[in-house]
Amino acid sequence: MADDMHVTLPRVLLVDDEKEVADAYALRLKGVADITITYSGEEALSTVDPSSPPDVVLLDRHMPGLSGDEVLTELRDMGVRTRVIMVTAIDPGLDILDLPFDEYLCKPVEREDVRAAVDQQCQVLAYELLGEYFQLESKRAVIEAELPPERLNDHDGFAELDEQTDGLYDRACRLLPDADDLLEAFSGIDREGY
Repeated sequence: MADDMHVTLPRVLLVDDEKEVADAYALRLKGVADITITYSGEEALSTVDPSSPPDVVLLDRHMPGLSGDEVLTELRDMGVRTRVIMVTAIDPGLDILDLPFDEYLCKPVEREDVRAAVDQQCQVLAYELLGEYFQLESKRAVIEAELPPERLNDHDGFAELDEQTDGLYDRACRLLPDADDLLEAFSGIDREGY
């Protein structure tokens, strides 16, 4: 499965203060992911653009400066739609109960396992994005069915809804190649006549 990923070139942010370790994990994803490597928590947070976040963050827990736990909290507070995989030498204990990560891998992690974890988390993210897309697309479709286009053309809220919906569509399709089929079926629902 590792070489046969379902996702094509997901955006991955790799965060580890040990350069050799970070570079080794980047090599494990070479050719199957678009990788950004950072060597500190501060550097990682400065690279995250909320309007175009990484799909997956591979995050070490034990780092000087901002720890992986603190970076994780900051990412969640930023509200970015990304999946976080802790990749660390720290054995998990009860302290992880309150950490909002999506997967926890103990070092060393084999190439196939890193790829499988990234692929799995991208698929989970894609389905989350699809759920949000369906919600927004339903609103957009109802409004378009009920109101004339001239009322919608200059409405800021509707323009924002359009932009969000289109962004979710594009990202979900990039992460889940068969998403087009699901999305096409959804668009066939008749919403007129309420």
